[in-house]
Amino acid sequence: MTMNSTINVPSFWQDGYAIVRNIYSAQEIQEIRQACIASKNRGPGDLLSNPLLRHVLVDGRLVDIARTILGTTEIVYSGDSSFTINGKQRGFHKDNADRKDPKAPDWQSRYTVLRFGIYLQDHWSHTAGLNLRAKSHNTVSLKEGRNVYVRTRVGDVAVWSLRTTHSGNGVLLKFPRWLYPEPRSKRTYPSWLVAKPDGDRIAVFAALGTDDAHHDRYVEYLKSRTYIVNSVRNSVHDEDALAEAGKVGLTVRDLRGEIEGDETVGKNADWAAIPY
Repeated sequence: MTMNSTINVPSFWQDGYAIVRNIYSAQEIQEIRQACIASKNRGPGDLLSNPLLRHVLVDGRLVDIARTILGTTEIVYSGDSSFTINGKQRGFHKDNADRKDPKAPDWQSRYTVLRFGIYLQDHWSHTAGLNLRAKSHNTVSLKEGRNVYVRTRVGDVAVWSLRTTHSGNGVLLKFPRWLYPEPRSKRTYPSWLVAKPDGDRIAVFAALGTDDAHHDRYVEYLKSRTYIVNSVRNSVHDEDALAEAGKVGLTVRDLRGEIEGDETVGKNADWAAIPY
C-alpha cells in the first residue's frame, strides 16, 4: 500500500470532492489498466466478482479513504462498481437516488455514499478527464457550482459525493490552463488548443458508504435500474472475495440474494424517481 497522502476532510465536505494523491504506483496503475483490457469481453458484472480486478476493492486503500472521509469504520459495498474503456458519457449529472427533489430523503442530512474514480492515465496534462461542479452536492441544480477539471496524475484517486454534479470526458485546454470549458462545449474549441488524450481512456469506479438510511435508499434505487440488476445477477462473490473484503473491514451487502426471484426490479433503463 502506498497511501501517503493527507485527505483534507473539511475541504471534502465543503466542496463535495477530493483528489487523493499517490495512492497507487505507476506499475500498479498499468497492471489495473491491463486487467481492464483483459476483462472487456466478460459481460455484465462488478469488480468484486472479477478475479483480475477485485483487489481494487479489497486491498484496503479505498476503504481507508472512505473511513477517513466518513468518520466511521463501518464501510459497506453493495455491488456498484465497474470499469469503462473509452466511455462516451459527457454531460453534467448526479448519481444519487433523489436527483431533482430537494424535499426527498437524500437532501435532509449529510450524504454518506461516495463515488471513487481511478483514472488509469494522466489527466494533469491530458484531456478527457473528470469535470465536477464544486459545492454542487448541496443543491439539486445541475447548473450551480464552479466547473472544475479534475487534474489527476497517474496513481491518484478522485472521490466525490454521489450528490456532486459531474461529467466524464472533460476538456483540458493547452492554455490558459485555468480555464475549464463546460463538458459539452468541446466542439467550440479548435483541436490544436485542446490537450491531447493520454491514450485510451480507461477508468475504474466504485461506490462505498456507511451502513445507514442513505445507503439503504441508494440500494433501493439500484434495484430499480436495469443495468445494475443485470450486473448484480451476473456477479458471484465467492468465498475468497468475501474473505478478502472481510480482512479490510469491508461489509459486502448481498444484493444478488436480495433480488433473487424478484421480478419487480430492474424496470428503469434510465433514471426515475423512487417513492418516499
